[in-house]
Amino acid sequence: MFKHFINLELKAFFRSASVGKSIGLKLLLGFLVVYFLVAFLAVGVALYPLLDENFPDQKPLAIVNTFVIYWLFFELVLRFFMQSLPVMNIKPLLIIPVKKKAVIHFVLLKSLTSVYNIFPLLVIVPFGIFNIVKGNHNPLNMIVWMVSMYVLALTVNYANFLIKKKFAENIKAFLPFVVLGIAFFGLDYFEVFKISDLSGSIMDTLVLQPILALVLIVLLVSLYVLNFNYLKSNFYLDDTLQSKVQEASTSDLSWTKRFGDIAPFLALDIKMIWRNKRPKTTIWISFIFLAYGLMIYTNPHYKEMPAFFVVVGILMTGVFMLNYGQFVPSWDSNYYGMMMSQNIPIKQYLASKAGLMSVSVIVLAILTSPYAYFGWNIVAINFACALYNLGVNVPVLLFAGSYNKKRIDLEKSPFMNYQGTGATQWIVGLPIMVLPALIFYGIYKLVNAETAIVVIASLGIVGLVFRNLILDKIAIGYSQRKYATINGFKQQEN
Repeated sequence: MFKHFINLELKAFFRSASVGKSIGLKLLLGFLVVYFLVAFLAVGVALYPLLDENFPDQKPLAIVNTFVIYWLFFELVLRFFMQSLPVMNIKPLLIIPVKKKAVIHFVLLKSLTSVYNIFPLLVIVPFGIFNIVKGNHNPLNMIVWMVSMYVLALTVNYANFLIKKKFAENIKAFLPFVVLGIAFFGLDYFEVFKISDLSGSIMDTLVLQPILALVLIVLLVSLYVLNFNYLKSNFYLDDTLQSKVQEASTSDLSWTKRFGDIAPFLALDIKMIWRNKRPKTTIWISFIFLAYGLMIYTNPHYKEMPAFFVVVGILMTGVFMLNYGQFVPSWDSNYYGMMMSQNIPIKQYLASKAGLMSVSVIVLAILTSPYAYFGWNIVAINFACALYNLGVNVPVLLFAGSYNKKRIDLEKSPFMNYQGTGATQWIVGLPIMVLPALIFYGIYKLVNAETAIVVIASLGIVGLVFRNLILDKIAIGYSQRKYATINGFKQQEN
């Protein structure tokens, strides 16, 4: 039966009208996959020698075991945001005598072929072989350790499958897990509760008592059964075909009138964000990304790289601006033609987008204030980056938007979704992320960090002073390329 399913999948792929585009995209992704395969293999080969050289008083395996809990947490978050769940078109199968158990088993086993399940192997196996060759541990015990680590990776795979099915439509429900992970990280960092030591003790015991690996196998099988039961109970289409009754709700956006001419556009943007999945998700991503600083500021390797703090500051204070601004005006692609047929000043349209992004930058900059714990220089860099985002990056994104002609579906998830993404989005990332870091680095080397911070902030202030004039120039570009943009938004294939 599985052979028939694989045959059907291959036929569906090669007979698709978009097979050319699919092959091209898979080739592009293939290069990325090869790059990461090599990178993970390099980490696996170099891990033991590096730990042995830098921590001669500790066993490399004991060090790795203490970080297993963080690895699993990081892998779960990465899979949640990046890994696509296996899908299968079950509609044709519902009218022929195919056992639904076979279909569900096929879907669940198909998830094991994900490249995300290969990455851990490339680290686990070389590191385990190094331990065996060095004679630090019994070969049988190390083999059980390697198998246990891979079982944990597969456990994360099925945990992600279950979590994603439960929370894909409501990403904010996933936030408690992220907050819990950050809380454990904070307690560990401040040595209130060393969860890394607990993780190390459990894994060390596993090496000494290989029979405990059966517990992990039971955990893996339990998650498989949970996923099986969930898919079995949602196998038929009745629930999805049944129309959902929702209570109509309205929001009072009369307060936007205080913003004058841009009020109608601002209210329209807020409704669009609030009512649609993809723009709403950008808000939750912005809050999650505030934790990025914890990964950087706690790492001593970055203390001598203040220019990298500028990249972090640009990202943390401007993550909503980046995710939202790079798709202006694609957010309005469904009715952009109608809008442009009205007597609507494009400058006011752009000013409302700039105002929305500016508010997000200010709010996120304020929320980064607690990073003062790592030094006031961090706060100064973050606020300078916020000013740079306001004065320079917001106009740059709006200018790039005048070349944006790809429509997007507002109801699709933004994760691993390249709809609406074109060369414009890749090119515009360079001046936004790299340029301020290069400016900071140059002045930091020539003068000092304080002067570099002042220059970054000053560039932002200059941009704010001339924003009105800059918007006039950008609006001309939108007017000149209006019809090309409308024509692009009419194209259904992206």
